[in-house]
Amino acid sequence: MLMGGIGAGAALGLAGFGAGYGTARATADGPASDEVVPFRGEHQSGIVTPAQQQMIAVAFDMTAGRREDLRQLLEDWTLAAERMQAGEPVNDPKARDDVPPDDTGEAMGLGTGALTITFGFGATLFEHPEDGDRFGLAAHCPQVLKDGMPRMAAEKMDESICNGDLLVQICGEDPMVVLHAMHQFKRIAFGTASVKWMQLGYGRTSSTSTEQETPRNFFGFKDGTSNIKTEDTDEELDKHLWIQPDDDAGDWAAGGSYLCFRKIQMMMEVWDELILSEQETIIGRDKLKGAPKSGGDEFTDPDFEKTGEDGEPLIDPTSHVAKVHPSHHGGARMLRRGYNYTEGLTKFGRLNAGLFFIAFVRNPATNFIPQLKAMYDDQMTEYLQHIGKGMFIIPGGLREDDSMVGQRLFEVSE
Repeated sequence: MLMGGIGAGAALGLAGFGAGYGTARATADGPASDEVVPFRGEHQSGIVTPAQQQMIAVAFDMTAGRREDLRQLLEDWTLAAERMQAGEPVNDPKARDDVPPDDTGEAMGLGTGALTITFGFGATLFEHPEDGDRFGLAAHCPQVLKDGMPRMAAEKMDESICNGDLLVQICGEDPMVVLHAMHQFKRIAFGTASVKWMQLGYGRTSSTSTEQETPRNFFGFKDGTSNIKTEDTDEELDKHLWIQPDDDAGDWAAGGSYLCFRKIQMMMEVWDELILSEQETIIGRDKLKGAPKSGGDEFTDPDFEKTGEDGEPLIDPTSHVAKVHPSHHGGARMLRRGYNYTEGLTKFGRLNAGLFFIAFVRNPATNFIPQLKAMYDDQMTEYLQHIGKGMFIIPGGLREDDSMVGQRLFEVSE
C-alpha cells in the first residue's frame, strides 16, 4: 500500500497518476505556474480561484479522539498550507542530519505551481455514528450536513470513497507540487488521522472565470456554461456561493461554502457508438460550438419553449440541459471545479474513467440536491454510474491572527 495506511479507495485514486494525471499542464487561460495565491482572506483559496489543471482531493478520518488532538492537527496543517502556497517548505531545514527532515523535498525548486489548499469538515467530525461527540462540536453541525445526500439515480456507491471527517482539496498547475502538498498533509497527520480515500484529477472540466475557455468532458461536450464565475457580482456570489452570517452555522462558517462531490464513471465506449444527433439531443447542446439546440452561441440562454418544424421543442425536455438548467430550479446556481480522472481499464477492458464532480454552494438543499434529483430521468444518466459522494462544510477564510482553519468553530464551541 503506497505510503502506508491508504485504503482501497485511495489506492485506486493513485492509479490515475500514471494513467493521465501528469499529462495536463498550465494553459494560457489558467493561472501562471509561478503565481502565489494568497492563503488568508475572507474566503479560502481554491474556490473562486481560476481553476487550475491539477487536483488531489484527500479525505481523512480522525484516529485520535481528543479535542486538543484535532486542534493541533489543524494548526499544523494550516501552518504547512500557508508556507506551501507561498512556495516555501513546510518548515525551515534542520541543521541536524540524524533526524527526519520536516519537508520531504520533492517540490524543491519547482516554484508555487499556483497552489491552492482548501479545507473542509464532514458530518462525522461533529458527531460520529459510533464514537458520538468526540470533539465537543455536535451542537454546531448544520442540519443540511447532518442530512447528507439522498440516494440519486444511477448510484452504485463504494462507501470506501464516500464522505470522511476532514477534506483537503489541493489544486495547482504542477502535478509534483500538488502531490508534494498531499504528501505533507498525510505525513503530518500520522498518528492523529488516516487517509480514507484520495482522488487524483487532471484537466479541469469547468471554468471558474470568464477569462477561461469552457473545457470539454470525456463525452466531448462543453460543460458548466451557466455556472457561477468569479466575475459575478458580490450579490450573486453571496446568494448562491457564500454562507451568510444568518445561515445555519453562519456564526462560525460565514464566508465559507459547502463542497459537494460525486465520483461519476462515464460509459465512454457506449457513448462513442451514438450518432452525433443522438448525442446532441441527449445533452441539449451543439457539440462543436456548445450552443443550446434552440440556437445562438455557447452563452445564449436556452429557449426551452422554441419548437422546430415538427412542432416539438428544439431542446428535448429530458435532455441534460433541460433537467439541470438554473431556470428550472428557481435560478439556483453552483460554482463547479470538477476534474477528469483515469484509472486504467475495467476487468471488461473498458476505460475506467470519468468525472470527479465538485460543486461549491451556499446551501446544498437548494443549490445542489434538487438538480441531482432532477437527473433521475435525464437522458444522460443512462451513460453514467455514480460510485462515490460526499459533502463537507468549508469554513470561511483565515483572519490575520487565526492560527488554524476553522478557528471560529472552536471559539463558539468552548
